[in-house]
Amino acid sequence: MTTTDVTRVAVHREVTDRNGRVYRVGESDIDIMGRKRKWMVILPWIGMMGISSAEYAFASAEDTLHEAHNWSSGSIYWMMTVWIFCQAAVAFPAGRLRENGKLPARWAMMLGSGGTLLGYLSLAFAPHVVLAFIGFGVFSGMGAGMVYATCVNMVGKWYPERRGGKTGFVNGGFAYGSVPFVFIFHGYMDGSNFRWVLVSAGVFLAAMVALAGFYFRDPPKNWWPASIDPLNPPDDPRARRSLEKNPPATKQFSPLEAWRTGRVALMWFCLACTSGVNIFGIAFQVDIGEEAGFAAGIVATAMSLKAIVNGTGRGVIGWLSDLYGRKQCLLYVCAILGLAQFGIIWAAEIQNLPLFLFFSAVSGFGGGAIFPMFAALTADYFGENNNATNYGMVYSSKLVSGLGAGMGAVVVGAWGYNGAFMLAGCISIFAGFVALFLQPPGRPGNKRVTPNPQPLGEG
Repeated sequence: MTTTDVTRVAVHREVTDRNGRVYRVGESDIDIMGRKRKWMVILPWIGMMGISSAEYAFASAEDTLHEAHNWSSGSIYWMMTVWIFCQAAVAFPAGRLRENGKLPARWAMMLGSGGTLLGYLSLAFAPHVVLAFIGFGVFSGMGAGMVYATCVNMVGKWYPERRGGKTGFVNGGFAYGSVPFVFIFHGYMDGSNFRWVLVSAGVFLAAMVALAGFYFRDPPKNWWPASIDPLNPPDDPRARRSLEKNPPATKQFSPLEAWRTGRVALMWFCLACTSGVNIFGIAFQVDIGEEAGFAAGIVATAMSLKAIVNGTGRGVIGWLSDLYGRKQCLLYVCAILGLAQFGIIWAAEIQNLPLFLFFSAVSGFGGGAIFPMFAALTADYFGENNNATNYGMVYSSKLVSGLGAGMGAVVVGAWGYNGAFMLAGCISIFAGFVALFLQPPGRPGNKRVTPNPQPLGEG
């Protein structure tokens, strides 16, 4: 990879299919940014790992934060809820600024890096819990939202012909990047060293985000890979099968047009339900494991296993969705996530550690896989040009699902762990039923529209 944005001048043209969708062809990735587009998978993956610990390892730091600052457990869970709320809230406005050219990808990542550092400094030095809510919950959450939205949409723009596996791989960084920090926060950090640990983690993770973001570059609007003919079946068997199972959007939908199709609202609801179940599991799996009598180290191992499978599952399900279709895989994921919650209850009740680890892994797989499915599905349905904003609308459902931590504490207090996990399982299965009604706009009967063998127009 070069250290400068070296570009080559290439002749490009625009072709139009029978649906009226425009494709900009003739330019390779190297022509545009001086390096292969695989770097727009690797670098976003690194950036996503840099923000993952704030959500996926936060529950592992609860005991130490409670001891060191004398913050209540309820306050700490609600702090996580505020973080998730702000992370989701910034996705839509950041997407609009990105697509209007007012917030370049590089600067979005730099702001995210600053928010990441500020969040860990707040947890280390805040003299009052309110300041931690502001520093970690608000600013770190907003910074993470900018990084998340930028990374996920970046890879989708560079791989429009087979985005599932690539999006899933990048999205996976948001989970397994936290694995070492689960052990550090749960097993090593204590009241005597927490400030040093948190500051070190903040500096290291913020540097990861900034370094990765420095090399970000968006492709031109309507860009399509020069090696893939958008108007005829491609020679590459992987791209051909992906486009057959997940045909490109019939046009580039504006946010208002996308909303009027009704699909955004359905996606919003399904993602709110399933991501809420995922967040609930992240927040309370450690607690239910300890209540079942499993050793703290084993519970941390289960949480790390959940994070590993959560991240790996995102890449695997993305790859599978390229082969078998995005919607079909989404339905299976909703069912798997829901059934895993019942499995965790069963394993905890009979105090069977292998089963507990197994269902924790299954829950991690389902909880992670939902996100690349909706990220890729949004671009499949509405196109790439406005994907940052369109997916921002869908991802804003996390404003509600973020209550999975705070409201989860309320439900656990009222119904116990069994009642709370049973409710979570039912919610995920119901989301799968709702997802049955998802259909790509502009394709009657959900049938693929065969593109013209010849372009209708060139420019």
